[in-house]
Amino acid sequence: MSSAPTADELARDATWLVQALDPSQGAVRLIAMDRESYRAASFLDDRMLKDPVDAQIVSWTAIEEAVSDNMRSDARWIFHIGHVGSTLVSRLLGELGDVLAIREPRLLRDLALTPVDLRERYIVPAPRLMSRTFAETEVACVKATSFASEIAPELVSAGERALLMFATPRNYIGSILAGENSLEEMRLLAGSRSQRLNSRQIYLPSQNDVDLAAAAWACEITALEQAADRMVDREILWVNFDQMLGEMESALTNVANFFGFDTRRAGGIASGPLMGRYSKAPEYEYGANLRRELIAEAGERFASDIERALAMLTSGAEKSPLLGRALARVKEN
Repeated sequence: MSSAPTADELARDATWLVQALDPSQGAVRLIAMDRESYRAASFLDDRMLKDPVDAQIVSWTAIEEAVSDNMRSDARWIFHIGHVGSTLVSRLLGELGDVLAIREPRLLRDLALTPVDLRERYIVPAPRLMSRTFAETEVACVKATSFASEIAPELVSAGERALLMFATPRNYIGSILAGENSLEEMRLLAGSRSQRLNSRQIYLPSQNDVDLAAAAWACEITALEQAADRMVDREILWVNFDQMLGEMESALTNVANFFGFDTRRAGGIASGPLMGRYSKAPEYEYGANLRRELIAEAGERFASDIERALAMLTSGAEKSPLLGRALARVKEN
């Protein structure tokens, strides 16, 4: 185990990930990383603690002392509604030259959950912390947890770029119903998502898992819509993941070009072995065909409930312009 880094060491590069925040104590957990550990990690939340790590707990004042105005704040960002291939896209982009892919650091979740009256102190340095890399030629590409979309405007610096990923409500609902883990996660988050929807004056009664999945889609897509409204001085690219899967080589090249990355290897990476693995756990096989099959099976099994849930979304959109705009967007795509 090393000792806690100095302010200069914190500011210098991405070696010390600011992984977690405890705002009540004004403390953060730092974890020592290198390029390969960033590349290998599907998530930088507490799941990474299952393996031995070099961690240090320091006061937030140490972070404030390290961060200065001359540090970079040019990270590219991926926000999404969950279960729409954001981890895959992050992995693919991370294989390009001079891209440091950073996937779901717990810090962003902690910031999103920090009460608004306490958040400003902690969120102001976040764009600079997340923009650190190992070389000046590298650019950080940060994939946030889905509900961190609520704070996207505070994370993406003016003039910078954000990718917003979504799926149609039908495909999203099918993808949730197709997996026990996704169902469990959805049920766990149902209460907080209901509160988030209600804060946007969207009320969707849920009678079963299909309704909960529809409400989850509505919650996360309207969070993206609301964030986009507040990011008028940033560049935004909306991507329908299922459309992307159908033309991944050109789609990945387009995303890489949007982010300002070197696109020369994008086609080869998009047709390479990562496309046949489960991006959250690469030891398992999972590809576009299997995704389509699982969604189709769930669609057949829950056909009547899905149609009723989609009608619920349409009805909700009559009272919510934000939800109406989200539904119009997915129809256009």
